[in-house]
Amino acid sequence: MKKYDVIIIGAGASGLVAGAVAVRRRQRVAIIDMGENPARKVRASGGGRCNFTNQAVAPNRYFGKNPDFVRGAIARVTPDDILEWAQNHKIRYVQKNPGQYFCANGAEDIVNALMDDARGADCYFGVSANDIIRTNGGFNILTDGGDFMCRSVVIATGGVSYPNFGVSDFGHKIAKKFGHKIVPVRPALGPIRCNMFPPELSGISIDVVITIGQEKIHDSMLFTHWGLGGPAIYRATVRDQNDFHINMAPGVDVYEILRIAKRDAGRKSVAGVLSEFLPARLARWICPKPGNIADYKDSELARIATQITDVILSRDDIRPMGMNTAEVVRGGVDVADISSKTMESKLCPGLFLVGEVLDIAGDLGGFNLHWAWASGRVAGENV
Repeated sequence: MKKYDVIIIGAGASGLVAGAVAVRRRQRVAIIDMGENPARKVRASGGGRCNFTNQAVAPNRYFGKNPDFVRGAIARVTPDDILEWAQNHKIRYVQKNPGQYFCANGAEDIVNALMDDARGADCYFGVSANDIIRTNGGFNILTDGGDFMCRSVVIATGGVSYPNFGVSDFGHKIAKKFGHKIVPVRPALGPIRCNMFPPELSGISIDVVITIGQEKIHDSMLFTHWGLGGPAIYRATVRDQNDFHINMAPGVDVYEILRIAKRDAGRKSVAGVLSEFLPARLARWICPKPGNIADYKDSELARIATQITDVILSRDDIRPMGMNTAEVVRGGVDVADISSKTMESKLCPGLFLVGEVLDIAGDLGGFNLHWAWASGRVAGENV
């Protein structure tokens, strides 16, 4: 039986960071992963360019039963810390949007840096953990590549989105075995199916504001063959489930524009007027009726304006496409029994849980990878 101080299950972002920090603290570390290659989701993130942090990192960009759980870790590990780490590894990065950082040369730079930091740990790739047994001195890890013994174990198995990358609910099963509650998981940061818009609008992208409860999301939305996608929809799906109120012409007083056109350009069609600030295909779908705008009653114009500025998708009509297209999941190990200062289980000393295996999901734009870095480092400092 191989013996270590620390064994990390999962060689993703949070697991590799935890391992690297533990190695620096002169711990004997093993990292076990069911896949043949480490950091598979990191390689795919940001379309392969790895959106690795965001200057807007704050508790209000995280979601779960208790998103405030992230506060200590993200205060300990800031975006500037991550940028300094990237600079130390000579990783070139660019800002796609202000404060949103991507690798200039692709995600492989990040993966190489993570593996470089984790040198000194024994890595077992293509090895699946099957069970963890508590012992007087720590834990026995039973795998299909032999058994291991350790004092501390870090569960960094991630969520169950993108199953084609080789994912597992092992982390949830182990947490449950040791008494932790599991918040039911659902797809998040992904497209949705809905029947409100026809396939003929597929490919159109527009700027929208989506209101969910008291929160407003201002971003681009994409019409698809099956429903809706794009950053605005992705961001909406990670929020608590509620109705979506979509304004497809933010900042535009649609009714006033229609009313003035009726007075000053009465021979124009309504679709013609709408196409001045909306894509023509969308304008024709909203008002396919031919004829002059002068022939419309003001009440009809007001109804058309509302069709544009307050499209209501009820929560019952919003159907996520599934785990295959979701970047993360909502749900996971309930953080109520996890120390936010150390990432250690309050129910099982020596057991640490990090990253997406927990009931923490970040907004679109580098927030989830930042949570991986932060929670992984905190665990690595305390194993």
